[in-house]
Amino acid sequence: MTETDIESLIRSLVIPLLKQSQALSITQKDDGRYHRYIIDVAPNDVGRLIGRQGHVAAALRTIVEGTQSRRANSKRVRLLINDHRH
Repeated sequence: MTETDIESLIRSLVIPLLKQSQALSITQKDDGRYHRYIIDVAPNDVGRLIGRQGHVAAALRTIVEGTQSRRANSKRVRLLINDHRH
């Protein structure tokens, strides 16, 4: 999958969970080993995105990180949620 495909996948998974979907922002950062996708949402929606005991966040990470290429020299995909509650 390309980077834009992954971002589209994240949007399609996250938007139904949010009450303020217009506040959704996805930032992509690359470092040596990873493509990091950082999700920012409204403070009231962070709990919905994380879920009880982190189950929703874990499911999102499983889906998104499962899209990565298995080639030896490709970067791995990581999904992060920016928690503004604290």
